[in-house]
This record gives sequence, C-alpha cells and structure tokens, in this order.
Amino acid sequence: MSIKKTPDTRVTLEDLIAASNRVAAVIESVRGTMLAPDARKRPPTFSTNQVATICGLEKAQMDYRVKKGDLPLGQMETGHRRKFSLEETRTWAQSTRSRFMRPEKAEAITIAVANFKGGVTKTTTAVTLAQGLSLRGHKVLVIDTDPQGSMTTLFGLLPDVDVADEQTILSLCYGSEVSIDYAITPTYWSGIDIVPANLALYSAEFALPSRQKSEGSFEFWNVLNNGIDAARIKYDVIILDTSPSLSYLTINALLASDGLIMPLPPSTLDFTSSGQFWNLFNDLTDNLVTSRGKTKSFDFVDVLLARVDANDASSSVVREWITAGYANMVLPVEIPKTSLTGSASAEFGTVYDTDPATINARTYRRAFDAYERVVELVEEQILTAWKRQIGEQHGA
Repeated sequence: MSIKKTPDTRVTLEDLIAASNRVAAVIESVRGTMLAPDARKRPPTFSTNQVATICGLEKAQMDYRVKKGDLPLGQMETGHRRKFSLEETRTWAQSTRSRFMRPEKAEAITIAVANFKGGVTKTTTAVTLAQGLSLRGHKVLVIDTDPQGSMTTLFGLLPDVDVADEQTILSLCYGSEVSIDYAITPTYWSGIDIVPANLALYSAEFALPSRQKSEGSFEFWNVLNNGIDAARIKYDVIILDTSPSLSYLTINALLASDGLIMPLPPSTLDFTSSGQFWNLFNDLTDNLVTSRGKTKSFDFVDVLLARVDANDASSSVVREWITAGYANMVLPVEIPKTSLTGSASAEFGTVYDTDPATINARTYRRAFDAYERVVELVEEQILTAWKRQIGEQHGA
C-alpha cells in the first residue's frame, strides 16, 4: 500500500514576492481597462441644469447668463443639449458665487479626515469633499498622508507605479525640504492639486522620531503644519487624508488642521473605536501641546454618519449613542450605504465621477444628495472660519 505524499503548502518569501508581482500586474491591467484609452482619469462634464444647481441659479437666470455670453457657453450636443466642461463649470461657480470665495486676506482652511478604522469611507469622504468644493469654485490641495495611497489611487495614480518618493511628503519628513511646494502635482480634476503618497512614506514613521532625538529644537508634530505655510496662501482649502491609525503622520495631519471630519458608521465596534481614537489623541496633545504651554483649537470638528444601512435595525440604537456622545459635532446628514458607493470605488471614482445615466436614478440621487449636503455644510463652516481669521487680524 502506497502512502500518499502530503503536498508542501508552505509559503516562502519568494512565493509572496511572486504573488505581489501578479497582483501589481492585475491592478495595472484593471486600470488600463477602467481608464481607457489613456489609462488616466478624465473629468466629468455637466449639463445646463447641473451648472445652474451648482451656481444656485434658476433656469431663467441661467438662460439669461448664457444669452449674455460673458461666461463660457459650453458645447452644443445632439438634441440641442449644452454640455460644460469641469473647468467651465468652475468658472461659472467662481463668477456667480463670488460671495462664497476666499476673502483676500484669509488663508486656506485645512481639514483632516481621520478615523482609527479602515473601511469607513474616510478616503472617499476626503476626495468627494475636495471635488464638491472645487465644483463650487474653490481651489483645493489634497495631501495623501497614508502610505497605502488610497486617495492617490482615486485620483487615477497608482502609488507604486506613478508616484516617485520625491513626489510625496517624505522629503519634508526627512528635512531635505521645508515647504510642500516641491511635491504638488496637478490632477485630472480642474481646481484640485495633489501631493500623492506611496509605500515609501512608511519610513517617515522612523525618520520623524529619529530627528526628534537628534535635533534639539525639532518638533516632529509640526513638520506638516510648517510645510504647508506657503500653500495656505495659494489655495482656498487643503484636505488631508490620513491612515487608519494614530501614526506620526496622522498626528502631523491632525495638528496642522483647522477642522476635523470623522466618518463614522453606526456600528458598535466603530463607535467604541472612535472613543479610543479621541482618548489617544487627547493624551498626545496633552504631551505635545498643553504641557509645553501652548494651545490648539479647531474651527470645527464634524462626525459624519457614513455607510448607513436603512435596513439595519441595530444601527438606530448606535445612532443614539453617537448623538449622545458627540452631541452637536454630528452633522445633520447621513451617507447611505448604496451600490453606487461600492461601484464608484471599484472604478477609481466617486459619486461626482459617476455618470448618472449608468446607474439607477434613485440610488444615484440618494448618494449624490447626501454628499452634496455634506459639502454645503462644510463650506458654511469654512466661510465662518475665514470670517474668524479676518476678525482676528482686526483684533476682533
């Protein structure tokens, strides 16, 4: 009787390297398919009605401005439909929404989107917010501080293929650069520039504490805050995407920010994790800021209920806990869990990248309206923060 030989199922380092190479090839292939023909994302176009909505114009007002001809007229398509490019739409927004634009003496408002946990729509929220604010005429800089580079990917760049180490904030962390300007890269989306990320950013977790030990007056937590000083003059809003941990880079992002947004699904584990996040953050700020005789305040802190499943009965209970714990920090809007958010992410996109004709109208409208409301609420807080800046300059 022959004895069957048990196959060797051990996985060597060489096997993992081979798997990594295969995955990279598949990702590159998928991107080539999804973003054909040039493997780069293209900005959406907008109908007359969409431009009117963005600008807050009635149909008659929109028609009048088109006839007046002092703003871009877009392109006429079949059926006498007019389509506007993203850049044209932003021009309309800047002209018709001038009272919402950054005052001359104000600086960019920096917003960090943060949460301890992954899978809570953190990156999607950051990118969608940037796109929504850009559509309203604002000039936005997004900075990816997560070595996994999810935000970078959503802007059509593959971190380990398209992004060199010198394009990330790594040089800032090592001290070879003192301003973020060297790393700013244009994106396919008019009005949004990016400082991308790649896996090399993990080394910042060693570089920053090492500099803290060797450089007498060095403050590792202020590297990003100091690095974006020049950008605060050039941009209206700076949005920071963070990793799902309280890393050295996340601490930098939080302390560089004027506002914080925490996407929070109404589940027990996510809620308890959020409490741990703030406990750790408070301990750190006590050591790094308060104990040194300094203070830190935020213009706003928002908790955004995300991935809300209307059919999940238990989520209503957790919603009550979140409201009781975070009180007026909870935004009066919920991001629903829909097939749109899942499919958009799979296609390297967001709700603003999605063509409404390709998805169920009701599903699209639920997600789109929710994110539009978030952008509207955040913009209101940005306007208040700008007024506060100008007031402080005049001693108010």
